[in-house]
Amino acid sequence: MSISTTEASWPEAKALLDALSPAMVSLMEELKGVMFCAKDAVGRYVLVNEVFVARTRERSRRDVVGRRAPDLFVTDLAERYEDQDDQVRATGRPLRGELELIRHVGGAPGWFLTAKLPVHDTAGRFVGLVSVSQDLRSEDADDATIRDMAHLRQEVEARLDLGEVPSVSDLVALSGYGSSALDRRVRRVFGISPRQLVLRLRVDRATHLLTSTSVPLAQVAAAAGFSDQASFTRTFARVTGETPAAFRRRSA
Repeated sequence: MSISTTEASWPEAKALLDALSPAMVSLMEELKGVMFCAKDAVGRYVLVNEVFVARTRERSRRDVVGRRAPDLFVTDLAERYEDQDDQVRATGRPLRGELELIRHVGGAPGWFLTAKLPVHDTAGRFVGLVSVSQDLRSEDADDATIRDMAHLRQEVEARLDLGEVPSVSDLVALSGYGSSALDRRVRRVFGISPRQLVLRLRVDRATHLLTSTSVPLAQVAAAAGFSDQASFTRTFARVTGETPAAFRRRSA
């Protein structure tokens, strides 16, 4: 992945590029189902792959490099990205396994699993971060596993219909697998943990109601297994980057 001098010539960008492995950067361009970006210490995009560009309203990397999240994404989503960045910078620790619903430009949302890692120079100074977001599509799995996981999904949705939010121990009982075997099979088919699967199904239910009905937000919250509208709004905003009301408005 080539970056021209004019695209990344400012000092903070150079500090980040010097700390990154060229081989790792080149490899990121080969990942067709993974969004990749590298931001400098002040939040400007220094490197992005084509998958990342496709999630913005821009047409090329040149249009993205040097800009910040608020320049490229809706306010709620940009604020979430910057909050994540601030957390990584403040703690010095990676952010892993962040389940996110990211809206396709002009299309339906898609589920991603995001990780962000801090980058330091040889003197230990924070010079930026790198981020990858994996598109959660089903991997190859045998027919029996797919059938069992489809049944498990139906069981979770049936519990939600009753106003219940199943725990991981409930999923173990519903599936008939031990906890370790269940975890392996859920990750194989859905790409996430059993706990994240339940959250995904709850948010999927909420987004369907928000986009296909006009029922009040309190009813959407209840249907998705939340005890009140406030907790629903907090969780939905954390996962999607938008409040339920904003998501509904943008989907109209």
